[in-house]
Amino acid sequence: MEMPQLQFDENHIREVIDRVVDRTFRMDFSWDWPGGVAFYGVAEAYEATGNKRYMTLLQAWVDEKLEDGLPKLSVNGVSIGHALISLYKATDNDQYLEVAIQMADYLKNDAVRFADGVFQHTVNSETYNFPEQAWVDTMMMAGYFLVRMGHLLDRADYLEDGLKQYHGHEHFLQDPVSNMYYHGWDNIAQNHMSSIFWARGNSWAALTMAKALPHIAVQHPSFMIIEGSMRDQLSTLVRLQAENGLWHTVLNDDTSYHETSGSAGIATGLFAFGTLYNKYIQRSIEGILSQITEDGSVMNVSAGTAVMNDQQGYREVSHKRVQGWGQGLALAFLAELLNSKKHVF
Repeated sequence: MEMPQLQFDENHIREVIDRVVDRTFRMDFSWDWPGGVAFYGVAEAYEATGNKRYMTLLQAWVDEKLEDGLPKLSVNGVSIGHALISLYKATDNDQYLEVAIQMADYLKNDAVRFADGVFQHTVNSETYNFPEQAWVDTMMMAGYFLVRMGHLLDRADYLEDGLKQYHGHEHFLQDPVSNMYYHGWDNIAQNHMSSIFWARGNSWAALTMAKALPHIAVQHPSFMIIEGSMRDQLSTLVRLQAENGLWHTVLNDDTSYHETSGSAGIATGLFAFGTLYNKYIQRSIEGILSQITEDGSVMNVSAGTAVMNDQQGYREVSHKRVQGWGQGLALAFLAELLNSKKHVF
């Protein structure tokens, strides 16, 4: 069955991307995941639009940070590596690649693991420690980064370690009944803690599975494993999309608020199946654009969220501030929208 073509004004989307990028660079980031996801989106926007100004802004930020030297690394902190890969590809400057390799080697050799080599969720903080916990965020911050590095450098060790993260997180986090991903797994207690299906968490899984597939040979067994996990997840998620094109922060609780970053990440994943999900993507275009202000702020983005103690905890996470991950995931979606025009034959 042919799905209707997506309807959107390409020039308008470019103009919105421009505003969101400019607003993003009026925020201040340290070398950590809020910037990592924000700049991932900026790099995606650059690749979709060809606007060199975005790379100039990104390069200025990275160069200034590199003058201070690399901070202590963590699983979340290596997410800046996504921007380094894009900078290296855009500039051919080996410095960016060398730092990215340092980060990949940190993951390979030093990151804390449990079970069959799954990364423990670690953050840039001495106070917070999550022993033997797998969080779905790691698929974006570290798993997808290693897959990209493996593909870029033709390094099987990076690629296989990245794929191991996808399979490990699927094993521990994907619910076999609903096919949605839980936010976290506690390997010591052997449970999913509060067992919540959280929108942004599911968006990390959906987006990174969609983005990994082009980096994996179709005859590699991992290809069908990841494709199957994503297929089943998305078939559930599209049925939970609200009329306004967004998703609720607790996906299966329609009294919880609509959350923009998770919605943008999930909608980005929907492009993986060609035109199959165009009806839902079309709704998302309206929904996500409605959350972007004149000054490029992406609104109704939930704050940084630990695995909360219960459902009410997720419902009460503040969503009044502009966040790097909201900017980045909105940019990733808008970039994918422009890319979809390139693939229409």
